[in-house]
Amino acid sequence: MMPVGPLMIEHRLIERMIALMKVNAARMREQGKAELGFIDIAVDFIRTYADRTHHGKEEGILFRDLSKKPLSPDLKETMRELVEEHGQSRECVRRLSSARDSYAQGSTKVLPDILAALDELVEFYPKHIEKEDRHFFLPCMDYLNKDEQANMLEEMEKFDRTMIHEKYRKTVEGLEKGLA
Repeated sequence: MMPVGPLMIEHRLIERMIALMKVNAARMREQGKAELGFIDIAVDFIRTYADRTHHGKEEGILFRDLSKKPLSPDLKETMRELVEEHGQSRECVRRLSSARDSYAQGSTKVLPDILAALDELVEFYPKHIEKEDRHFFLPCMDYLNKDEQANMLEEMEKFDRTMIHEKYRKTVEGLEKGLA
């Protein structure tokens, strides 16, 4: 398997979550109230799975290694755009989380901000995923030999094994700080 194979498989789960975000945003819009539990799940999913896990492997492994290769100008530009888009996603999730917190503290006037952030993510991810799947991942594999691809795949698997431990270590540390 090429190292972009697992990344493309991860895209399918992200697409499923984005579809759920679209449905839930429509329901919130219709009901005129935020669903804080769903927003918490969506924020956690995007931050932990889509960003830290998925984008983490893209930026920290794939893009790192590709940046050492003589990529075509088009692929270099696409990689730069992808990194920029990852930052845009992080900023959108930050706004969603902030609006969610304001809403939870009684500021119902931020519902449009919550819905706008959800809509932005719903609009963003399908285009971003298509750019990676159809225009970047496979062409860039031509720049890596079989050994480099195998090493990259192994590094990605190791990265995945540490993610769950990091997430819950940080959760416990945060809770401990709350008790102090």
